[in-house]
Amino acid sequence: MPLKAHEHPLKKIFSADFDFAIPHYQRPYAWGTEQALQLLDDLEDALVRDAAEPYFLGSLVLVKPDENAPRADVIDGQQRLTTLSILLAVLRDLAENNQAAVVLRDMVLEPGVALDGIKAKPRLLLREQDSGFFTTYVQTPGRLNDLLKLSDHALANDSHRAIRDNAKVLQERLSSWTDDKRNALAALARNRTFLVVVSTPDLASAHRIFSVMNARGLDLEPSDIFKSEVIGSIDAAQQQAYAKAWETAEQNLGRTTFADLFLHLRMIVAKARGQRELLIEFPQQVLNAYTKTGRATSFVDDMLIPYATAYTHLLNQDYDEYGAAWSKVNNWLRRLVQLDNNDWRPPALWALKNHDDDPAFLDAFLRRLERLAASMLLRRVYTTPRVTRYIELLKQLDAGAGVGAAAFDLTADEKQETRERLDAELYKVQPVRKYVLLRLDELLANAPGVSYKHKTISVEHVLPQKPRSDSQWVKDFAEDERAFWTHRLGNLLLLNRNKNSQAQNYDFATKKEKYFSPAAGVTGFALTTSVIMEPVWTPDVLERRQAELTGILVKEWELN
Repeated sequence: MPLKAHEHPLKKIFSADFDFAIPHYQRPYAWGTEQALQLLDDLEDALVRDAAEPYFLGSLVLVKPDENAPRADVIDGQQRLTTLSILLAVLRDLAENNQAAVVLRDMVLEPGVALDGIKAKPRLLLREQDSGFFTTYVQTPGRLNDLLKLSDHALANDSHRAIRDNAKVLQERLSSWTDDKRNALAALARNRTFLVVVSTPDLASAHRIFSVMNARGLDLEPSDIFKSEVIGSIDAAQQQAYAKAWETAEQNLGRTTFADLFLHLRMIVAKARGQRELLIEFPQQVLNAYTKTGRATSFVDDMLIPYATAYTHLLNQDYDEYGAAWSKVNNWLRRLVQLDNNDWRPPALWALKNHDDDPAFLDAFLRRLERLAASMLLRRVYTTPRVTRYIELLKQLDAGAGVGAAAFDLTADEKQETRERLDAELYKVQPVRKYVLLRLDELLANAPGVSYKHKTISVEHVLPQKPRSDSQWVKDFAEDERAFWTHRLGNLLLLNRNKNSQAQNYDFATKKEKYFSPAAGVTGFALTTSVIMEPVWTPDVLERRQAELTGILVKEWELN
């Protein structure tokens, strides 16, 4: 039986088609309450979206010796399967409708046939240390309340505690719902929630195919499966060399980042948002063009290795060794990696890979990319239109547009909105304020690409948010002036330490001396130095500074 991957709804996952068992070598059940509640949150979010839209919950990797038999050892996915079983059991015991309770009961515990001497059995059999406990308290209807009463001393191990704690938080959350809402969630879970099931015939095959196993303490990634497909498609004489090249790229990037690379490659090649699991789409959109045409070595040589190298440079900003001309490229990368999203990375990787010998092109390209990304950051453009903009950019780049690609350009409305956001209460937008202030600080310092090594960088107000009623601040600022200026750019600076709640309310002269000055341990920020140079802090000073500082950024980002 070859490697197979299929999407299945949970009603098929928790049915007689599968008889799941957790092998003894797997690590114990370890999901905490945060992961359990996140799973419920994700399902609840899906519940309020389009009723026809499927929800993909992730993947399972199974060893299935007989394709036509239900027996399946779970190699990857036991945490998700176990938590889903707990969730279904909670819904079962809370159900007020008997028919719903029966359906949910049968998803957790395969019903027996008493007249035929067939006993009920669990759909999921945990490791030997945990299976009896799980069957008794979770898979058996009506026992959850007994489970929740068990003290820590009554529980044999951390796995049992995790099962109890997750059952408790899920029951507390779901018991506050109406029965109709719980039934709607159960229907969503059964019919619209999908897992991608990957199966292989035996454990030895799984070792060969996936290279890494949970037995070694690592979760499988889609990249492991792609590796098996690519290396398996290469002539035997070359497999070892290409497997080593693949593994070296993974080691250089780190396992998690290497897995992210495949998301970026999908976007670069497909120029479309992912609609389904990477495990399903990447072969369709990228890999099959190589593995199905005898060109698997080209995927490694022309796609994987060059883009992995580009990604290493992007993350490390380490082009310095290539000469002074590359320092500007490093500087743009240092700025971009401070953004609160990674959606800009595919076009950046495209440029770094395709123009790896042209620092002048990359300097111009990344300047335009940072301007676009910063504008979308300030305007709080959300994921879908942001990704759509970068997809359009990739299409234009593939068509030969280069640095002049129209997708880089900001419309007059986009420029105006960006200026307005700069001039507004910047502090209130947490993902924006530090990026803008660091960008402004390097412009004031005339030190392009400056990278501070401080463990802590905080954003501080000069005029405090809540000045004392007897302070100079109240004398210098009317109430409406304080309300207007407090959170704006002109009133903000950077500190290389955590905030001090007492010092924040000092009057200006004392605050400069004891809180902002080098004597107070503050170093390195041009923005802070410019505040210390001010003799007083009044509405007039703030009005001037606001105009000066926003003007610097408007000029840098060409927003007029």
